[in-house]
Amino acid sequence: MTTKNNLQSLYENSIKILGDLISFRTVSGEDNSQLIDYCDNLLKKIGAESFRTFDEDKKRVNLFATLKAKKNNGKAPIILSGHTDVVPASKSWSTNPFEATIKNEKLYGRGACDMKGFIACTLAYAPIYADTNLGRDIHFSFTFDEETACQGAPILIKELKKRGIKKGICIVGEPTNMKVIDAHKGCYEYTTHFTGLAGHGSAPHKGVNAVEYASRFIIKLLELREILKKNAPKQSIFDPPYTTLQIGGISGGIARNVIADRCKVDWELRPVMKKDGEFVNAEIDKYINDELLPEMKKIFPESSIKKEIIGEIIGFDREEKSDACELISSITGDNSREVVSFGTEAGLFQEIGISTVVCGPGSIEQAHKVDEFIKLDELKKCLKLLNGIKEVSI
Repeated sequence: MTTKNNLQSLYENSIKILGDLISFRTVSGEDNSQLIDYCDNLLKKIGAESFRTFDEDKKRVNLFATLKAKKNNGKAPIILSGHTDVVPASKSWSTNPFEATIKNEKLYGRGACDMKGFIACTLAYAPIYADTNLGRDIHFSFTFDEETACQGAPILIKELKKRGIKKGICIVGEPTNMKVIDAHKGCYEYTTHFTGLAGHGSAPHKGVNAVEYASRFIIKLLELREILKKNAPKQSIFDPPYTTLQIGGISGGIARNVIADRCKVDWELRPVMKKDGEFVNAEIDKYINDELLPEMKKIFPESSIKKEIIGEIIGFDREEKSDACELISSITGDNSREVVSFGTEAGLFQEIGISTVVCGPGSIEQAHKVDEFIKLDELKKCLKLLNGIKEVSI
């Protein structure tokens, strides 16, 4: 039994660990191996077994560690899942973003909320699991580059399938104020690159202006966006109820008087249905191949338009019966279910047959913002949830 004093000690340790995690500058796309080493060492000290998967350069790392049940009594294994990367921090912070600062019962730091707070709680509570006969395995899944279209998790999921880890319950600890989230839209992210022919600005007919063709491409995307709005499912559970399409950025050209031979457009889809993503990609590809590209090649045969897939995160679908949701509700007493518009790794675990829920400390309203913080009380709530896992029979 975990006493009040023990919970206070765990709470203090979670703050200490969170401070350590924040100090690792694990911005998406950068080396996260030192943070992974830190987590792995803590877990190995209490008897966990682990393996790692990597990106091509072996600099970005996923960790999957397991505390094996002393005596397995048939309970479903539980995966505690979090991503280790954070979004960049601007110079506008009032504190050092990579140093934990506590003020007014809030802990500030990049990743405090999204989502190193959850990881810290799982690491703080891990020794209790190691010393308790839970009758089930407890897994710790820490991934890289979730913020850039879930680049790390698919590599880990592939390895889980290979190892036969395809059953159980997964808790993805994204910031939800400890509320149960059982569905979200997909997230497809792309960069489309335009290559034309440079020339003097006084003779635009002799060049192929990549910026101008990119602009026409954007106009077409916006037309497709209006169609998506009209195709919302009648009983959609999302807000907005339809698949969204958004232009995130455009860049190209070098000077006002030079025909731009390079341009790129960053754009994304948040599909409520897989077929919406297929529709948009099919329509925009047809527009490129039937209209834009032939016009460009007529002037300069080496012109090109290439789509770079940054990531295609599948949606997380609501299920009538969810062991993962029931697990959380049996501990918290809250039977409510909510949905969100942001993407997570939940759909990837769900796709291989693992019952999944999104539930973690902190508010998404603080994520990605200047002076990101997590309320200390949220860490306490998360620890209580982790403590409750010892008692449930699901």
